[in-house]
Amino acid sequence: MAETLKRAVTTPLLFFFILGDVLGAGVYVLVGNIARESGGAVWLPLLSALVLAALTAGSYAELATKYPRAGGSASYVTTAFGPTAGSFIGFCMLAAGVVSVAALARAFAGDYLRALVSVPTLVVVVIFLALLAALNIRGIKESLGANVVATAVELGGLLLIIGAGAWVMLRGDADLDRLTQVGTAEHGAVGAVLAGTVLAFYSFVGFETSVNLAEEVKDPRRSYPTALFGALLTAGVVYVLIGVVASACVPTDRLTQSSGPLLEVVRAAGGIPDRLFSVIALIAVANGALLTGIMSSRLAYGMANDGLLPPVLGRVLATRRTPWVAILATSSVSLVLALTGEVDALAATLVLLLLMVFASVNAAVLVLRRGHGEPDHFRIPTIFPWLGLASCLFLFTRIDGQVWARGLVLVAFGAVLALVNAIHVRRTRRTARSSEASGRSRGRQEASATPRDDR
Repeated sequence: MAETLKRAVTTPLLFFFILGDVLGAGVYVLVGNIARESGGAVWLPLLSALVLAALTAGSYAELATKYPRAGGSASYVTTAFGPTAGSFIGFCMLAAGVVSVAALARAFAGDYLRALVSVPTLVVVVIFLALLAALNIRGIKESLGANVVATAVELGGLLLIIGAGAWVMLRGDADLDRLTQVGTAEHGAVGAVLAGTVLAFYSFVGFETSVNLAEEVKDPRRSYPTALFGALLTAGVVYVLIGVVASACVPTDRLTQSSGPLLEVVRAAGGIPDRLFSVIALIAVANGALLTGIMSSRLAYGMANDGLLPPVLGRVLATRRTPWVAILATSSVSLVLALTGEVDALAATLVLLLLMVFASVNAAVLVLRRGHGEPDHFRIPTIFPWLGLASCLFLFTRIDGQVWARGLVLVAFGAVLALVNAIHVRRTRRTARSSEASGRSRGRQEASATPRDDR
C-alpha cells in the first residue's frame, strides 16, 4: 500500500505558494521583451496572457479537486488516456521542472549576485541547490512558510515599482500616450499583441505546479479553486499595473534595450538604491527554484506511486513525511544540468514542454467528465477547457523553430520512456494472466487426481 503525505497545507499557504510561483524572476526581465514585440502598450499582452492562463487554470481546478493526489498532470492524463500518455506527460512536466530549477540555480549565481559579492559559480550552484533540498526535506509546511516570506518580499518589490511609477505619473513626467501605442515595424496591432502575449504567457507559468500539493491540502475541494484563482488574479493585476507604469514612465526604445527594465522605472522615479533590486531579484529567483523543486519532487513521488517511475522514488521519510528520495533525485539532476548548461539553453524549451502538458490537461478534463471522483468537486463550464485547448494549439504556432529543434530531443526521450512503460505494463499483465491460468489449471489437475469417496 502506497504511503500517504501529511495534510498540512492551508488555503493561505496554498495561495502564497501559487502566487510565489507565478510571480517568478521572469517579470523582472520580460517587460522589455514584451515591449519589443508589442509596442508601448505593454499592459495589453499581459492582460491577454492572463485570460489565456485562466482558461487552463480552470481545468486544473476541476481535476485537482476531483482527483486530489500528488501525481498532478501525469495522473490526470493517465486516468483519461492510459499509462502511456500519462508517462509521456509526466516526463514533460518533470523535465520542465528539473530544467527550471537548474536554470534558476545558474541564474542565482549570475549578475545579480555579482553585484553584491564575488563567489565562483560552481560553489554558489552547489550550496544553493543543497540548501533548497534540505529545506524541502525538512517539510512542506516549513518550505511554504519560507515561501510566504519570500513572496512577500518579491511582491513588495513589484509594488514598490508600481508606487515609483505612480509618483512619476503624478509629478507629470510620464507619457500616457504610450499606453495606447500598439504595433511595431514587424507587426500590425493584432500581430503585435499576439506576439507579446506569447512572451507574457510565460510570466503566468507556475500555477500548474500547485496541483502536486493536492494530497497535502487540508480541504482541496474548497481551498484549491479559491487559492488558484485568487493568486492568478492577484498576479495578473500586479503584472498589468507593472506594464502600465513601465510603458508610461520609460520611453519604449529604452525599455526594449534594457536588461533590467524595472530598474529603468526606479531610475526615472529617483530616490531608490539600485542595489535594492539585486537583492529582490535574488529572492525572486530563490523562491521560484524552491517552489519548482517542491513540484518536481512531488511529481516524481506521484509518478512512482502510479508505476510510471521506479518505486524507490515513492519512499517517504518516516519522521518528516516528505518524499526524500524524490527530492534528492530531482535535485541531483538539476545540479548536473546547472553545472553543464547556460541559463538560456536550459530555459529555452520550458514553454514548449508545458504547452504539451496544458493541452493534454485541457483534453483530459473533457474526457473525464463522466468519470467518478471526489463528490462535490469544483466543475468548470465545458466551454473553458475547449478554449484552453485552442489557446495552447495557437501558442504552439508562435514558438520559434530553434526551440522546437531543441525541445523535440526531450520530447523524443519522453516518448521512448512512455513506450518502455507501455511494454512493461503489457508484460506485467500478460505474466499475471499466465500465472492465473496456470494456477487454475493446476487446481483442476489436483482436483482430478484426488481419490473420490464413493460411499
